[in-house]
Order: sequence, then C-alpha cells, then structure tokens
Amino acid sequence: MAFLPITGEEALRRGWNELDVIFVTGDAYIDHPAFGAPLLARLLESRGFRVGIIAQPDWRSKEPFTVLGRPRLFFAVSAGAMDSMVAHYTPARKLRRDDAYTPGNRHGARPNRAVIVYTTRLKEAFRDVPVVLGGIEASMRRFAHYDYWEDRVRRSILFDAKADLLVYGMGERPLLELAGRMRSGERISDLKDIRGTAYREGRAGGGRHGFEVREIPSWEEVAADRKAFADAFLLAEEEMNPFCGAAVIQRHGDRSLVCNPPAFPLVEAEMDELYALSFEKAPHPSYGEPIPAYEQIRNSVTTHRGCAGGCSFCAIAGHQGKLVQSRSEDSILAELERLAAFPWFKGSVSDLGGPTANMYGACCTNAAAMRQCRRPSCIHPKPCPKLDLADQRGAALLRRARKVPAVRNVAISSGVRFELLPLQRGYFRELVSFHVGGLLKVAPEHLSDAVTLRMRKPGREVFLAFLEHFRRESSRIGKKQHVVPYMMSGHPGCTLDDMVEAALCLKRLGLKVEQVQDFTPTPGTLATCMYYTGIDPRTGEALHVARSDREKKLQKALLLYHLREERCAVLEALRAAGREHAASDLLGGGSARQVKAAAPNARRDGTSEGCRDRGKQSPLSSARKGKVHRKKS
Repeated sequence: MAFLPITGEEALRRGWNELDVIFVTGDAYIDHPAFGAPLLARLLESRGFRVGIIAQPDWRSKEPFTVLGRPRLFFAVSAGAMDSMVAHYTPARKLRRDDAYTPGNRHGARPNRAVIVYTTRLKEAFRDVPVVLGGIEASMRRFAHYDYWEDRVRRSILFDAKADLLVYGMGERPLLELAGRMRSGERISDLKDIRGTAYREGRAGGGRHGFEVREIPSWEEVAADRKAFADAFLLAEEEMNPFCGAAVIQRHGDRSLVCNPPAFPLVEAEMDELYALSFEKAPHPSYGEPIPAYEQIRNSVTTHRGCAGGCSFCAIAGHQGKLVQSRSEDSILAELERLAAFPWFKGSVSDLGGPTANMYGACCTNAAAMRQCRRPSCIHPKPCPKLDLADQRGAALLRRARKVPAVRNVAISSGVRFELLPLQRGYFRELVSFHVGGLLKVAPEHLSDAVTLRMRKPGREVFLAFLEHFRRESSRIGKKQHVVPYMMSGHPGCTLDDMVEAALCLKRLGLKVEQVQDFTPTPGTLATCMYYTGIDPRTGEALHVARSDREKKLQKALLLYHLREERCAVLEALRAAGREHAASDLLGGGSARQVKAAAPNARRDGTSEGCRDRGKQSPLSSARKGKVHRKKS
C-alpha cells in the first residue's frame, strides 16, 4: 500500500484530481497506527474517501496549505500528538531545543497554538471550506481553560480558531459519521447531533438534538471567579461517560459552546479492523533525517486504548476516556507477525501495551452500573469491585507473543499500574519472569499520602507492598531485578516537607530516581484546575501550590538528592523546610552542619552563600555555564 499523498503529484498518481478530506498536522507524516492523523486518514481511506496529509506546513504564509488543493468535504486540523505549547516549552516556560516528532529532532516545525494558526491560514486560502479541529490540543481546550503559558483563562479554542466543528476524544466514530453525511450532501452547519463533537451556537442555542443538556459556568464567570472555574471543571467531568453523559453548554458572551456527549467506545471487532489497516510503518520517504518519535515506537504494538486510572495530572482519561477498549489476541499476534516480516526488524518488540500495559482487557462486569457510573477513576481510591482486570487474558497474550516466530523478546515499556499487580497474579508472574529485563519502571509519582490523594494515585503503603512483592518474586525465580520509580515534583498540594519525606523514603528503600517530572499545568486536567484555583475542587480545601521557580527547583532537587550536582540545592531545601536534622540521614554524616551554612535567603541566581563559599555552584548556576548534565523530565 502506497503512502497517502502529501503533494498534488502524488495524488494524481493515484488518479485523484480532487481529495475529499485533507489532514493538516503539526507532526511529521509517519504512516504508523501510533499517530492519530495517519490512523484516521487510513480509516477514511478504507471507507472510500480520497485522503491526503499536509504535515508540518510552514505557517508563515497560506501557500503551503494549498499543495493538495481544495478538499471536497473539509480540512481536518490537529496540532499533533502533543499540545503545541507543551511541545515547545519546559515546565519553567523556557523554549525547548528539540521536537521528537520532527525530522532531525529540530524545534520550530510547528507554531505555538498550532490549531489556531493552521485554521487561520486555511481560512485565508479557502474561506468557504469547512475546518474540523481534532487531536489532544483541541480536545483538552474545548472548554474555557487555564493556560499556564499566559497565566490566564482562555476561552474555548473553537472560538479562537474560528473552525466549523471540533472533534474531541478519539475521533473514529465522529469523523466517519461527519464525512459520510457530508458526502451524502448534508452541510456541516446542520450537523449538530454527532457525538464527540462541539460547535458554536447563539446564546440560547443547544439541546435540540435529543441529548440532555447541562450548563456549566460561563467563560466570563470562570475567568473572574476561581471557585466558578472549579465548579465548571467538576460539572463537565461528570458528563464524560458516553452512556449517561449530557451535552454540556458553556456561554461565551452572546454565544454558546455546545459540547455533545462523548462518542461511544469502539468494540473489539472495530479495534481489530482499525489496526489491521495497511500501514507502511515508516515515515514518508521524502524525509531524509531520523524522527525520534518513530524510532521509539516503530517496533511497538498497541494492545488497547483508554485508561481507568484517572490520574489528576494526566490527559489520557480526558482524551481517550476511562473505558478501556482492547483488541483481540489474534489481532495483536497478527500485527506482531507483520512487524516481524519487515527487513529492519531485529527480533525485539519495544513495547506491547497501551496507556497502561496491564489494563489490557479490563472491563466492567456490570453493564447496567457502567452505563450510570460517574466515577472519574475505576481504581482510585481503591479498585472498583465491578472491574475485571482480565488477569488470565493478559498473561495469555504475553505467553503467545513470545512464541511468534522471529520475535526474540518482548518488552513492556508503556508502564504498569503497580497497585493492580497483586490482583493480577498470572500477569505479574509473566511480567517479572520474562519481560522486565533487569529494570521495571513504575510511577508511584510520590510517597506522601497527602500528595498521592490529590494525584489519584495509590499511597506509600501500597507501593511498599508492591516493592516487597516484586523483590520476593524476583528472588524466587533467581533474577537480580530492580524497580526504577518515576516521581513528580511541584504537584498541587505538595510542599517541601512532603518532598523531604519522599526523599527520605527513597533513601531507606535504596531507590534512586532517574527521572523527575516537574509538574506542568496542561489544559483540561484536574491538577491544572487545582494549580490555577489553589483549591481541591472535590472538597473545596485550600492547597499549597508551588509557583515560584525557586520552590520548584528545590522540590525537584530533593528527589535527586543522590546526585552530587544537586547537593547544594538539597541543603537549601532542607533549611527552607525547617528539616535541617534530616540532612545526615539524606546526605550522610556532617551534612547537618552544612545546612546551617546555606544562605538564609535565596540568591537571584539560585546559588546559596554556603555553597558559594565552598567554591561550589547550585545546579541552576552551573547549568548557565553548560556544566550540568540535564536529565529529561
């Protein structure tokens, strides 16, 4: 199967004088089902639509948006696999120097707020052609939302982008219905009853299409009142079950955003059909440089989508949904066989999983309860008794995957929810015995129960029980294997004292953190709501929020206490937390005296006086001279 056309000449070689749908994406064109635009484009192609892709167009003029001509139905616009602002800036709002979704890993191939800019250029070039927004940037910004980079509440992206329709969540059902009905002659302005879509309407509009309606506080209200912002978030979150969710209306001045209920999840047969489509599993041949994102996933196979975890800081549940949609074992094994046939395949599958590898096959055992459930998480604070974790099915998949000819080993790198593994004994034994490879990466995120409660993550005792279980099982099978914890700093509700406790716990457990994620308030998540409002919207309780660069730096340094270059920042953090006595436990003998030598007040350059007097520098000061190795967070 040939690549989808990216130029008019390629379209003509297929015999296409005109395309039906043209995708515009902020990512390079990689013909692989792990990337949203190619996946949806291939699906439309399989249904007889003529589809092309404009990947990473130069947005400085309208001409690059005209290379495939005028589509007969609509343009489908996405910023790519990441929100463009997240792709461009670090948690400290500093410009990134790379972009994994671009050839050569170069920064600058997409604009800030890509969805808005792309739509503007398309409307300049083809004013009368409908534009449909999609992807995670549009999905998570569909309501009025807090924007971390501007530090203000922006209105729905649908108003700023001036598009005709927005598809949120996973787009297969909405796009197929939209394209099919437009092909039959319906106008996009009349298509206001499609699930999984949002549109603009007059102030009194909405709710005329058979859906129940729920109104949330307006853009003006949430921009002026943080309590109203928190209320709006919770009200919208309650309507995310596609089986019982209502249409949500949010007024914006004299108009309204109407967000229809979510699209229904795909069933197993539909998932199998989707991933059986003919993909080249490669970047378009016009690219002459490697694309890091492709190198990471080209040997991987997706087993399912959706996540029942509902972590506060994660966009997966908000975008993919909490209902897990899994492929059949036969479908997955067939893809493994196709993967093994590629000449570049060397026998190693880099990942067999999804958002959470050990949620493959998970489902609710009570259909009636599922259709009425409004819990944002199926496993927090404890796993729902109605949740079937499909232990034997997951274990059987791993066993069968190892037997595929030409497959020498199968890694599980998409992460596991460790709190579920005690309930998945079969999967756990398969994982530990054959798929760890010496290091198992898990994400407790924090070891303070007060913080993990805000995160919708399990607490410290659950992690300790898992760690003991893992070590015992590794010893039983005679393997030396270790856990590598992923941790997060700066999450709303987390104080320096909480970070000291987490660091001391890691030290006692003999664990060293390789990666620390500095919390970034991305649009549309519960944690971002907490960050902006300073309250937990579920309880109304006021929260401590680390907003200054100094405190964020100190929180992160505590988790990296074992690194020499972080020592001065750790000493400063201990003094700021009033925990000088913990220095000896955390850093070794004599460290308590060094805490007293740390500067009472932080210097602007991040260097403490105590460290400066010893001829040392803080991580921030050293980094400015290019002397500190930066770990990706």
